[in-house]
Amino acid sequence: MKIYTKTGDKGTTALFGGTRVPKYHIRIESYGTVDELNSHIGLIRDQDIDQHYKEVLIDVQHKLFTIGAILATDPEKAILKSGKERLNIDKISNDDIQQLEHEMDAMNEVLPVMTHFVLPGGHQTVSFCHVARCVCRRAERLATALNETDPIESNALIYLNRLSDYLFVLARKLTQDLQANEVKWIPEKR
Repeated sequence: MKIYTKTGDKGTTALFGGTRVPKYHIRIESYGTVDELNSHIGLIRDQDIDQHYKEVLIDVQHKLFTIGAILATDPEKAILKSGKERLNIDKISNDDIQQLEHEMDAMNEVLPVMTHFVLPGGHQTVSFCHVARCVCRRAERLATALNETDPIESNALIYLNRLSDYLFVLARKLTQDLQANEVKWIPEKR
């Protein structure tokens, strides 16, 4: 199979279902940003971190591929003439969302209470988490904007929202694990 098809040479790409749209279409921006997020998650996973976090992150990457597939599917062609869904994969479930919540709760049990915002940084691995968190928020904003015109599955949006929270808590937990300095943001008074 050739990687290059030349079908996008004129600035369009095909959605799942065959519909061609401009490469700058919000649907393409949405799943492209989810793809970018997935790459950042891979970067975190490649760090010297606890195996449990790596396993959670692999699961997250699988879920992000699912969200990408959902976003890449033309809603007008999502159902085949036979009545079956074109996208024949498991969707994002409530259990998937609850898994992220459970992971955050477990990490928060051993973290100091957060009394201030924290500055991103302190260790390269922690910084990777913060970059991923920001990309996740962008993916969520784009998917939410898309949802205004072409509704998408609500659990996909909820998962992105919860994932950005998870990445923040993971950054704090890795700060602790790596014995890095967590710098509080304390506004200067005039």
